[in-house]
Amino acid sequence: MTFSSILSISGFLMVLIFMYLIMSKRLSAMVALITVPIIFGAILGFSPALGKMMMDGVKQVAPTGIMICFAILYFGIMIDTGMFDPLIKRILVFVKGDPVRIAIGTAVLAALVSLDGDGSTTYLVTTTAMLGVHRAVGMNPMILPAVTIVLNSVMNIIPWGGPTGRILAALKVESQDVFVPMIPAMALACIWVLFLAYRWGMQERKRLGIVDLDHAKLAAENHDPEVEALKRPDKFWINITLTVVLLVSLVIEVFPLAILFMIGTALALLINYPSLKQQGERIAANGANAMPVVALIFSAGIFMGIMAGTKMADAMAKSIIASIPASMGPHFSLITAVLSLPGTFFMTNDAFYFGVLPVLAKAAAAYGITAQEMGRAALIGQGSHLLSPLVASTYLLVGLNKVEFGDLQKYALLPAIGVSFIWLLYCLATGLIHF
Repeated sequence: MTFSSILSISGFLMVLIFMYLIMSKRLSAMVALITVPIIFGAILGFSPALGKMMMDGVKQVAPTGIMICFAILYFGIMIDTGMFDPLIKRILVFVKGDPVRIAIGTAVLAALVSLDGDGSTTYLVTTTAMLGVHRAVGMNPMILPAVTIVLNSVMNIIPWGGPTGRILAALKVESQDVFVPMIPAMALACIWVLFLAYRWGMQERKRLGIVDLDHAKLAAENHDPEVEALKRPDKFWINITLTVVLLVSLVIEVFPLAILFMIGTALALLINYPSLKQQGERIAANGANAMPVVALIFSAGIFMGIMAGTKMADAMAKSIIASIPASMGPHFSLITAVLSLPGTFFMTNDAFYFGVLPVLAKAAAAYGITAQEMGRAALIGQGSHLLSPLVASTYLLVGLNKVEFGDLQKYALLPAIGVSFIWLLYCLATGLIHF
């Protein structure tokens, strides 16, 4: 057995052990992300280089960690000011305590916010708006994060969302040849998520019934003089304008996301809490919510750093390619579609799309399969990608909802794979991918 094969097996085994440990609740996600790769790296003989590998990984996720830290601070400040209160009140009135309406409303809101192409923003806004509603009715705490992440998985393939951009760059193809033909498939997948929301909502309706939400009573129960003192109703439209400008700036990428949220947080504090004492209190209060999530993200950096530095990711890519028999050449696009599911789950998008996909596309070209078709095939696996332990923003979602990462995987993984299955069937039926 070659050392490359050992690295490949170790990489897959490392991810599987990590998933087992967190899903069985043997270890917390943060502890597992740090300790498991260190143990594997040491066993493989990389002890002297582990420090640099881990630091490289931490540096790689640093922009995401900084962005999420300041995003939590920003939206936390906006919650303090009461900016979301009118939206939450209207949602409460609309859903009328009906779990079905609440679940479907969550899906629709997640779809709309996902159009900005950033998962972190989707999780922050959707959870901020809907968590109180879900909790007031007593719904299963897994429904909100599950609906949100599966819907965001569908919307994540928009060209500015990340995966499609990587494919366009790796294969040197155009968006109209890869993304545009997938739009009907995205619509079908959105219908699937709405069905999931309806089904989960119906289960909760049978369990809870339609809860009679006494809004006046709820408001009285939740009344806290200290919380009320923080609200800034006179600054409502200023805060709305600031948030809209921030979200638009995120979409058109005026500055890097982390910088935009840093600027937004500074302005939010200046506008709403001008005194030094108030600013310190808001940073301390909302920073407590940010710390666990940011710690998870930097821990994920160690995991990814060791996987990349030991060349486990490269070896995993080579083993995937080597496992395809030459006789299967005419079916390379279908094979790529199937491989993209575990490929983008066990590996980062960068590793799969820049490491595996170009090699597969080059081999497929010998059989007359176009790069455009290979690009569409490579998108299929995105249905479950966001539930991978290698996706930093997912730790934000579980942190905001106060659920365990492993529990979310158990609840949402099969429904998310359903998205990929729908995409694959559509592509085969329409000839976007040839059998």
